[in-house]
Amino acid sequence: MVMHSSTGAESSVAEVLHARYAGRLPASLDKLAGPKHGVVKLPLHVAWSGLRAYDLDRPRLRMGLYRTVLAEGQHEDIVTLLNRDLLLAQWPVLRTLVSRHLRQVWEEAFPELTTAGSAAA
Repeated sequence: MVMHSSTGAESSVAEVLHARYAGRLPASLDKLAGPKHGVVKLPLHVAWSGLRAYDLDRPRLRMGLYRTVLAEGQHEDIVTLLNRDLLLAQWPVLRTLVSRHLRQVWEEAFPELTTAGSAAA
């Protein structure tokens, strides 16, 4: 019986995911110019099934929108749909709802997110 180590496969998956999320990052959080209120309808390439319209004035829906856009959105979606102030305010909880790889990429790129996270802990 031949045993294969999965360590190499796991690290290559991590590298692919890291590159995927890093390639979508804005230059700074100040580039996040999305709305703070109202209903946002996600394009099909971001939300191809399920809920596509999110009311930003409803915290659970807003959290769902941010989680979906961070995971599935392209660079342009991230900068036009997400808002800097809302992201910072939600990050302490949002960081627990996204993948480890996505969280690491965002927190490495934007240390102010880890400050927001530790301030709420």
